[in-house]
Amino acid sequence: MLAQVPDIRGGQIPTLAPVVKETTPSVVNISVHARVKEDNRLYRDPVFREFFDLPKQLEKEVQATGSGVIVDAERGYVLTANHVVAQISKAQVTTKDGRKFGAKLVGRDPATDIAVLQLQGPRGNVKTIPMGDSDKIEVGDFVIAIGNPFGLGQTVTSGIVSALGRTGLGKQGYEDFIQTDASINPGNSGGALVNLRGQLIGINTAIISPGGGNVGIGFAVPINMARRVMEQLVQYGEVRRGQIGISVRDLAADLAARESYQGALIAEIANGSPAEKAAAEGRHRKGGRWHADQKRVPASQFNRPHPARRARRASVRT
Repeated sequence: MLAQVPDIRGGQIPTLAPVVKETTPSVVNISVHARVKEDNRLYRDPVFREFFDLPKQLEKEVQATGSGVIVDAERGYVLTANHVVAQISKAQVTTKDGRKFGAKLVGRDPATDIAVLQLQGPRGNVKTIPMGDSDKIEVGDFVIAIGNPFGLGQTVTSGIVSALGRTGLGKQGYEDFIQTDASINPGNSGGALVNLRGQLIGINTAIISPGGGNVGIGFAVPINMARRVMEQLVQYGEVRRGQIGISVRDLAADLAARESYQGALIAEIANGSPAEKAAAEGRHRKGGRWHADQKRVPASQFNRPHPARRARRASVRT
């Protein structure tokens, strides 16, 4: 059935303005000053450094802009994307009404591209955005993206949820993105993806962009994931993840068919891991029997996420 064009002759004109008015005060612009190391092989040459009287490591000052969302006005917490603040030395947060706040980094998690800042000084009546439940959204739901594209200032775009559970971008260690066709551009990273109830359902993080511009394929970290990460960053300053100590890969079709295997193939077992201690050292189970695997690796290798699959199209951070 085709969607009906609204009849506005005798009724109210459909508009997103009430939702926008309610949510935009919680979305902020973030200006970051950072010092990054110069990546030039000449600087690693001690003769070159001595001749030109250069220090062992040169740094340069860079500036970047992004977006963030006030999720706890009482404590001043702002949720944003990790890559916006990855090299932070100092940050300034600007609200929709032009107020400026210094901000300190509470913690960041590169694996999910989530970071938390805290506003400094008197905060007055900054506004918290209510969080929704990203597990309840469906493909086809209308959404609004709010952020600071290209440093222009706060901008609102709209679209729908195009897909859920997107992986394989090769961008983050933990990928479970909401895909949307609401326009997301450089500078939108860390901004809000909002449903029509005015609830935060995602943190905008990336786009697929063969030519560098928006083509209607944007991605956001689901708010349920971002919320769990934020809670640990606030409590510990880092994310503490449990680990079994195994790395898995997909079963080859021929092996699955020939041996009637189901599930995944254990590729690696970490030495000293819970998997090894539970006597599951590199074994595959079949009909009550266990079959030895080939490879063990140091447990330290499992303290970081397994590399995500590479996408066929280029994904860029916004």
